Amino acid sequence: MNELAGEPSAPTAQEHVRGFLYDLREAGLSVPVPKQRDFLRALAALPPRDPGHLYWIAHATLTGSVTDTEAFDPVFARWFGAGALAVPEVEAPGEEDRDGGAADDVPPEKAAREGEGTEAGWADVERRARFATDDDAVLARVRAALPAAVPRIRSRRRVAARRGDRLDVRRVHRDAWRTGGEIVRLRWRRHPTRQRPVLVLIDVSGSMKRYSVAYLRFALAVVSSCDRAEVFTFGTRLTHVTPALRARDVSAALAEAVRDADGGTRIGPSLLAFLANPRHLRMARGALVLVASDGLERGDCEPFVRAVRRLALLSHRLVWWSPLARDPAYRPLTRGMAAVLGDLDVLAGVDDLPSAYERLLEGENAWT
Repeated sequence: MNELAGEPSAPTAQEHVRGFLYDLREAGLSVPVPKQRDFLRALAALPPRDPGHLYWIAHATLTGSVTDTEAFDPVFARWFGAGALAVPEVEAPGEEDRDGGAADDVPPEKAAREGEGTEAGWADVERRARFATDDDAVLARVRAALPAAVPRIRSRRRVAARRGDRLDVRRVHRDAWRTGGEIVRLRWRRHPTRQRPVLVLIDVSGSMKRYSVAYLRFALAVVSSCDRAEVFTFGTRLTHVTPALRARDVSAALAEAVRDADGGTRIGPSLLAFLANPRHLRMARGALVLVASDGLERGDCEPFVRAVRRLALLSHRLVWWSPLARDPAYRPLTRGMAAVLGDLDVLAGVDDLPSAYERLLEGENAWT
């Protein structure tokens, strides 16, 4: 490390890296323990070839925004030499995940540097969910359109009705007592209909940070306008957020509940964790299941494929909303999405509230 920095006077490489991380914190850059762990693991797995290579390894693991980069660059130049900053483009590290498997294929037009919210990752960061307060007019229209769009199911129990398929003998007999035994009017019973349960699973990983706020707003409309609705988020862990969406201060409640926002992507393990819980499993049985995710899974896709197929068997409809599908040129060519495409009832492009409202205007046809 010291040879790369051109500072042979430093006692050891470990002390040099430790001083670099300490200086980042002094410069105001938030570098929690999970980020430091990812940085050190990246150095061990992929030793840097030159200062430019080291710069991008550190930049990808220790920063998450443009503001972070502004604080990061001067500190890196001070510890490892300004030459690294003069390298305009450095070849990205190999697409090998920590388990030794190849990363899921991402179309070249969708590739971007780490931190821009378009790539999947494994980093387990500690970030809280954001919740926007704009688009209230669109949100109101979504609330109004949802009841008619949610599929309905016939109830098993019959209720009194003006018209029905079965005579209500008890009510007819009771009315006859009032009229001296004469049957003046027939009474009927029928099976009423009610909304199917709705289950919403929202990807809040780093690759979805541009869209997860809009999906959470849509989930708020679902919880407030549907009779039976449950919402979960997943990034590196599964979080039940229905109580937070029913709280008076939704923004604060979500920030407290969702701690893995804008972090790594573990779609398969998160969905399997949902299916492993009997209480959660009951929520998916016969429900309209909506998964909002780009489907960019990393590593072994077998858990992802197995979980999606199980959800498809349990649910009434399994609908997948992806922001990538808004692009007319999009094709589900990644290993995970290509494997589960046949299990999905709908793969639609939705990336904000207006596009979600457009889908709901189709009524129950939005899910077929």
